[in-house]
Amino acid sequence: MHFAQHPPVRRNVEGGRPFGRIALVIAALAAVGVLAACGNDNSSSDSAAVSAGTSSATAETSAAVAPGSPSATLASTPWETTAAKDSRGGAVALADGNVKNYVGFAYFRPDGTFTMFNLDDSPKMHGDWSVSPDGRTRTIVAKNDAGQEQFRRVVDIVTLDDKRFTYRVYPDPANKAVYYDIIHTPTTHAEPTE
Repeated sequence: MHFAQHPPVRRNVEGGRPFGRIALVIAALAAVGVLAACGNDNSSSDSAAVSAGTSSATAETSAAVAPGSPSATLASTPWETTAAKDSRGGAVALADGNVKNYVGFAYFRPDGTFTMFNLDDSPKMHGDWSVSPDGRTRTIVAKNDAGQEQFRRVVDIVTLDDKRFTYRVYPDPANKAVYYDIIHTPTTHAEPTE
């Protein structure tokens, strides 16, 4: 096939032939379609994709707290530590040195912030939180009153539903054979004022 035998489109458009005009209309419609596809209609999926790309725990949580998500379950109620078990399934007293730092009341807000209190209502910590989209881990970023990060803790989630929130902690992160499961249940305990 020789291209010289076919006149270029430019010549068809200038010559006023119908084929050239149709090609021009199709090209214009295609351009409009591309521009429309690039626009922002502020749908929740677009907003979630933008928010999910941010690095702060608050932004991740805000995007992830959708109905039915693991984050929504965690934010749906205040939680109270009611039990702990060791890696053999044995009960561990909440005052035990291996678990006492994880005991208290927790309030996870849909905006990605949290507060925690000891069982005597004394302040424990506050900051930002998130749950991974697959519901396997929970991250808290504890902050001081100036908003500076004090520490970050990522724990494996064992159970998260409307009746129980259990996460696992390892005294030695290199030894996964020894762990403690920290068990929380919903509570009606009002959040103390700090």
